[in-house]
Amino acid sequence: MFNLIRIVFEQHGENTLRSSNNRQRLCSFQNTSGLYFMIAIQDDSNRPPVLIIGAGMAGLSCAVHLQKAGVPVRVLEADKQVGGRVQTDEVDGFLLDRGFQVYLDAYPETGALLDLKALDLKPFKSGALVFRQGKLHRLMDVFRHPGSLWSSITAPVGSLTDKLRVGLLRTKLQMSSLDSIAAREDQSTEAYLGSCGFSDRMIDAFFRTFYGGIFLERELRTSSRMFEFTFKMFSLGRATLPAQGMGAIPRQLAAQLQPDAIHLNTKVAAVEPEAVVLESGERMSGSAVVVATDASVVQTLLPDFKFAAPNWRSVTTLYFAAEASPIDEAIICLNGSEAGRVNSVSVLSDVASGYAKSGKVLLSVVVLGLSAEASLEATVQKELVDWFGTTVEDWQHLRTDRIVHALPEQLPGSGQSNCSSCSEGFLKHGNIWICGDHQRSASIEGAVISGKQAAEAMAVDLGFSKELS
Repeated sequence: MFNLIRIVFEQHGENTLRSSNNRQRLCSFQNTSGLYFMIAIQDDSNRPPVLIIGAGMAGLSCAVHLQKAGVPVRVLEADKQVGGRVQTDEVDGFLLDRGFQVYLDAYPETGALLDLKALDLKPFKSGALVFRQGKLHRLMDVFRHPGSLWSSITAPVGSLTDKLRVGLLRTKLQMSSLDSIAAREDQSTEAYLGSCGFSDRMIDAFFRTFYGGIFLERELRTSSRMFEFTFKMFSLGRATLPAQGMGAIPRQLAAQLQPDAIHLNTKVAAVEPEAVVLESGERMSGSAVVVATDASVVQTLLPDFKFAAPNWRSVTTLYFAAEASPIDEAIICLNGSEAGRVNSVSVLSDVASGYAKSGKVLLSVVVLGLSAEASLEATVQKELVDWFGTTVEDWQHLRTDRIVHALPEQLPGSGQSNCSSCSEGFLKHGNIWICGDHQRSASIEGAVISGKQAAEAMAVDLGFSKELS
C-alpha cells in the first residue's frame, strides 16, 4: 500500500522524485495560487508484516498503533477469540466474563483507543455495601452520593477520622499527575495506608477487601504506586461494565484492524528474530516479531532470554443465576468481617441488564486464590445466607472460573507504572519485542500503554514517522 506521510508547500518542485531507499516517491502538484506542494508517499506494498503473538490487550494495542503508523501487521492468537484474559462467554443466555472484571472509564490511554459510547458502559455506584457485624453497611463516595453521608459516617467501618482521611486522599490524588505518582517513593500499599494515618480497623474492614478484589491479595503487598493510580482512576471516573460484557473491549480494538490481520486458533511454537514457527510446522516471516503474551509464555517462547518475570496471583469466581436480586442496586458488596471465604459479591445484571436473560439475575462471587474444593459453591451459598437471607439457597450455580494466571504481581520496587511518558514499557531482544501488562502495570491500562510504547519505538526502528503512531 501507499501511505501519505506529509504535505509541504514549496515554490518549486520536480514532478516525481524517488528517495535513495526506493521506498518513498515525492510528487509535486501546483495549486490554484501558483504554489507547489510536495507529497511524500511511502511504498510498503512488499514489506513483510510485523508478526504479533497474542491478541490480548497489549497485542491489540500494539497492532492498532502500528497500523495507524502505516506498518502492516499480522496478529497470531492461539485461542478461538481475541482478548487474552479479557473475555466474555455466553452461557445459557448469560454473559460470563472470565472472572469478575471491571473497566475504569477514566483510563486515559485505553479510552483514547476506544469508542466508549459504542461500548455503552454501565457504571457501578461509587461506594460499597460492607458486610460487618452481621449486616450490610453503606459506605459511599459522598462527593458523588451526598444523600449517603449519614449512613457512611455511621457505618462501623473505620472511624470518622478515617473517612475524612479518605476525602483528603481523594483530593490529593486527583491533583497528582501520573508522572508525579510514578516518581514517588514506592512501598507496600499496607505501609502506605499506615503512613496516611488510616487505622488498622479501616485497613482491615475496607481496604483489604476492596483492594483485595483489585490486587487479588488481602495482604496489601502491592506497590503503593499501583494503589495511588487505581485510587485516582476511581476518583476521576467509575468502575463500569460494557453492556455486552468485558469481551466487547478487545473485540472493538480488533475491529479497527484490517479484516485479514488477525489469525485465531494459530498457536506459535517457536520464535526467530524475523519469523515464527507455528505448532502446525508452518513458518511465517515478518519484518519483526512482537511477543505480546503473559510472562510465562514469553519464557517458553524465548528460553534463552532471561528477564524477571513476576509471580502470578490467582482467583476463583463463581457465577449464580437467581430469580431476583438480593440488593437490587448497581453496587459491589464487600466482606468486611475478616472471616469467611467470600471476598465480594456483585449482581452484574443490576449494573448491566444484558448480562442476564429475561426474568433472571446474574451474580458474581469472588474468592481470592484457587480453591480445589468440590463443594465450593455450596460453601459459598451457606456463607452468603448471613448476608442476604435464605433466598441464597435457591441460587442456581452456572460456572466456576478458577484462574491460575489472573494478574501479574506488582510489588514495590518493580519500576512499573501507568505513566505513559515514563520509562519504556517493553523489552527488546534483537528484532524481537516484548510487551504486556507485566512490563507496565497489572491492569488493562498498563497492557494498552505497553503495546503502544512498543509500537511507537518499533515504527521508528522500521523507518516510519513516529508522529503517525
